[in-house]
Amino acid sequence: MVGREKLRTEDLNSCFEKLMMVAGGEKGGKGVKMEGGPNSEWKDIPVELLMQILGLVDDQTVIAASGVCRGWREAICFGLTRLSLSWCSKNMNNLVLFLAPKFTKLQTLVLRQEKPQLEDTAVETIANCCHDLQILDLSKSFKLTDHSLYSLARGCPDLIKLNISGCSAFSDTALAYLASFCRKLRVLNLCGCVKAASDTALQAIGRCCNELQSLNLGWCENVGDVGVVSLAHGCPDLRTLDLCGCICITDDSVVALATSCPYLRSLGLYYCQNITDRSMHSLAESKVKHRAWGSVKGGNEEDGLRTLNISQCTALTPSAVQAVCNSFPALHTCSGRHSLITSGCLSLTSVHCACAFAGHPPHKGALRFAWSMHMYEFVELR
Repeated sequence: MVGREKLRTEDLNSCFEKLMMVAGGEKGGKGVKMEGGPNSEWKDIPVELLMQILGLVDDQTVIAASGVCRGWREAICFGLTRLSLSWCSKNMNNLVLFLAPKFTKLQTLVLRQEKPQLEDTAVETIANCCHDLQILDLSKSFKLTDHSLYSLARGCPDLIKLNISGCSAFSDTALAYLASFCRKLRVLNLCGCVKAASDTALQAIGRCCNELQSLNLGWCENVGDVGVVSLAHGCPDLRTLDLCGCICITDDSVVALATSCPYLRSLGLYYCQNITDRSMHSLAESKVKHRAWGSVKGGNEEDGLRTLNISQCTALTPSAVQAVCNSFPALHTCSGRHSLITSGCLSLTSVHCACAFAGHPPHKGALRFAWSMHMYEFVELR
């Protein structure tokens, strides 16, 4: 048995008896009513009911349940589409090697680790067996090398979300290769991938991954204007971009984003100290330009930027930042709604959002954002 505790068959039976009673009593009658005692013929449970029951338990129990009998194993292996092994604090690599050939219909696989365990052999097995995979989280897999990216490129071309934040050994050559095969990528987290995230890799992403909507490049110091400009031109549907700590970028990057990405909603420029008022004016003018060109249909106060982090961008002046605030009413500086982040910019204390002038408190349904210097969590697709 696999998991934090060894599950005995009788314990598992007892657990599932209770779960079936819950399914019958609390799920609108979709489950089975346990009249006359529990069902001892577990192998006769319909596949649909089995998968409904397994949807109520954690992944450890699902793995254990796959060993109850051949019928269960085949049903689970065929029906399971989502699995998280982040609870596994040791031997994750061996567990993946064991499970991947069985759970071939997986579409979502979360392998986030606190301590690096995964090796290239595990990722290669995933790529060879799980061809339907769309969402993969490999964050903090410090042991992985380029071999893993090459394997994923060839075996999982339908990837939509990929989190490889903290995988510091990957090269930009391997990332560019992945981009050329995984052209459906919409969410990509490269935070801390210092070697992989370069202008060369971003040019490949801009050329191949035209559906990209969210990209985290936090603390990727090799990223420059050439890469960001290529990204902006190639990925017009970009909604969220984190450039925090990308110290080489200048106004050219922000101008390209403001010009070519009409759906940009969240932009992180923390510690990008080469950013000047030119960037702010370009952002402020972008909303009017996109509407005039027909890039954005309709229009309301939620259009355009909703979050902007310009902390430590000390070259900015209040008038330029105020112009951005005036253009995008969804940017807030008021208490409880901070979506314009200006920490470390003492000169910007006079910048105020629309709420300050309207003289009314923020509404309860206000959109809230939290920025982190080490943003390893998956950015949810909007």
